[in-house]
Amino acid sequence: MKVKTTYYCQNCGAQYSKWMGQCTACKQWNTIVEEVVSKKEAKTGVKPGQSKLIKLSDIDTESEYRIKTNNEELDRVLGGGIVPGSVILLGGEPGIGKSTLMLQVALHLPLNTLYISGEESPKQIKMRAQRIGTDAGQMQLLFETNVQKILHTLQHNKPGILIIDSIQTLHSDFIESSAGSISQIRESAGEIIKYAKQNHVPVFIIGHINKEGQIAGPKVLEHMVDTVLQFEGDRNHLFRILRAQKNRFGSTHEIGIFEMYNKGLREIKNPSKLLLSSNESGLSGTVIAVAMEGVRPLLIEVQALVSPAVYGTPQRTTTGYDIKRLHMILAVLEKRMGIKLSGKDVFLNITGGIRIDDPAIDLAVAAAILSSNNDSPVSAQWAFVGELGLTGEVRPVTRIEQRISEAEKLGFERIFISKHNKINPKNYKIAVNMIGEIKDLQHLV
Repeated sequence: MKVKTTYYCQNCGAQYSKWMGQCTACKQWNTIVEEVVSKKEAKTGVKPGQSKLIKLSDIDTESEYRIKTNNEELDRVLGGGIVPGSVILLGGEPGIGKSTLMLQVALHLPLNTLYISGEESPKQIKMRAQRIGTDAGQMQLLFETNVQKILHTLQHNKPGILIIDSIQTLHSDFIESSAGSISQIRESAGEIIKYAKQNHVPVFIIGHINKEGQIAGPKVLEHMVDTVLQFEGDRNHLFRILRAQKNRFGSTHEIGIFEMYNKGLREIKNPSKLLLSSNESGLSGTVIAVAMEGVRPLLIEVQALVSPAVYGTPQRTTTGYDIKRLHMILAVLEKRMGIKLSGKDVFLNITGGIRIDDPAIDLAVAAAILSSNNDSPVSAQWAFVGELGLTGEVRPVTRIEQRISEAEKLGFERIFISKHNKINPKNYKIAVNMIGEIKDLQHLV
């Protein structure tokens, strides 16, 4: 056995031959630590009969199925359910609800589920299950952090689904460094993934995140798994958003929305009603937009506040929206409509604690800014959909029929869209107003 000492960056997993103060890969300071890595001596020669060739035409895919978790939001994000043999990595901030979500899933799964905990004792997990108010069903618990002992247990019990909480607590006997180190995370995950693929057992792995919001450990960990889920949300809000950052078996544009309450996480089947406030007092700066997350239309409330810059330097602050996109919209409003905003503070907020990247809400953002600047309220029964171009034109957006139908279903009276969207307004009960340029909003707000 040959022992080798290397240096790893704890933030991104980059490897170095000597210690350095700053990681050249992620530019972080004081994140490089020394670890002892054990490697077997290389042996020459070729071992015959170790691998088997398979023709692509001989592989049967018709028998593949997906395991339903009885959680519609999670199934939607995964692409329809759990694929047997897949490895799913779930990351999120401490206290956001990762363990609660996985425990709820484990308690409702029809298969024999093994929940491996390296952080909480069995009594703590039992107390959480009682708080959720669900019968334990077929779920079994294992409090163990040694990977070799875990694999030995798996070979004898053969669970249908495996949940590991968390990967940072596991350690392998083949690596001499401590649990949670870069090499331990990589080695432990590699052995678990190998077992999952060989035995066709789906595995959920819970992972911590670092201060930048990325999953802690080597970046190669995200490449090793099949799906990377991010559980996010402001702990000051009740809503939790589940996003797929990587999915080999489905789309990465779907989201699942949950609400945290005293008995765990509740699925939000119609998030538009909860994301919209019941404020009907006619205040300026509030506009309703229709965004798309995957194939799901969401009606969200956009709030803007425009006020004179008290301290001389105008502030630009956003919550749940791209600040650079806001700068572009402000420049278009000044250039194409002659509205002087360079000397004013502009604050923009997407209510509900969610983040929207859909450019189709540009028109709603512009309308909210104009409404606040003119102190002229916009009707709460109006919705806006459209992407804003640099020339001031309102560009068409995708899935416009679904957006209009969602606004119509929720009882909105009027929706404003781009005139370049090829639809027939007479097909809808809601009044459809088609506009071509941003200056057409002038008479509305």
